Amino acid sequence: MARENIILCENLDFIYPNGVQALHNITLAIEPGEYVAFVGQNGSGKTTLVKHFNGLLKPTHGTVRVFGEDTQEKKVSYLSRKVGYVFQNPDDMLFCNSVEEEIAYGPRMIGLGLEEIGAKVERILRELELDNQREIHPFALSLGDRQRLAVACVLSLDPEMFVFDEPTTGQDYFGGKSIMMLIDQLHAKGKTIVIITHDMPLVAEHARRVVVMNRGQIALDGSPEQVFRQTAQLRQLSLRAPQVTLLAQNLGLKDRTILEAASMIRWLAEDYLPAPGVMQGEQA
Repeated sequence: MARENIILCENLDFIYPNGVQALHNITLAIEPGEYVAFVGQNGSGKTTLVKHFNGLLKPTHGTVRVFGEDTQEKKVSYLSRKVGYVFQNPDDMLFCNSVEEEIAYGPRMIGLGLEEIGAKVERILRELELDNQREIHPFALSLGDRQRLAVACVLSLDPEMFVFDEPTTGQDYFGGKSIMMLIDQLHAKGKTIVIITHDMPLVAEHARRVVVMNRGQIALDGSPEQVFRQTAQLRQLSLRAPQVTLLAQNLGLKDRTILEAASMIRWLAEDYLPAPGVMQGEQA
């Protein structure tokens, strides 16, 4: 028997208090264990939609169910234990006097014992490479480390689903790789992952499903291969597939979609370039 959807949006409309309608008749399901990227131009509705997944926003019309429960009937504090949300701006999440206190706050609020909290905090400090900064005030950290701390705070509650809004914000190349490796590890452990991002190569490398938003509606929904194959439609939406994908298409690859440089190199070596010693015009 199939497990119940983690997220189920049905006929969802959302209108901000100023009268702007940000979402129009959204119907969407996310199943346990998915790894979904929401993409689209600024103002497309992707963040507004995803904020419904843990009750930060509530539908104007229609319904959103999280693990089968109507979000209209539940508080954010309850839903956040099921769906953890890491904000794009970590400063929106931080308020304690030290890194250690920040990570311990959530587990303390849900009633965990001191020994369990201590063990959890130590593990997360090591995993996020924050153990040498445990006594530092969060706002004395670099932006990149504040982002890592925000991730740590959500990890401390061990939700079934994680939402990451622009997860590599403020990170250098290696910091971004580290955060994405952590997210991939969470997915490998069975967690459901949602990311909001403008980074198409990141989507191609990590996500298993892509939802493209435009003017408050879902424009495309499918695997990265399916979505990035729609180059003309993406162009109309002011989006572009990864450069390596476009290059392969321009070189004539039509039967499959290249998403990563490693796949491109293999294709060039095996199918596109002539065999060593066989130049154009030579006979084997």
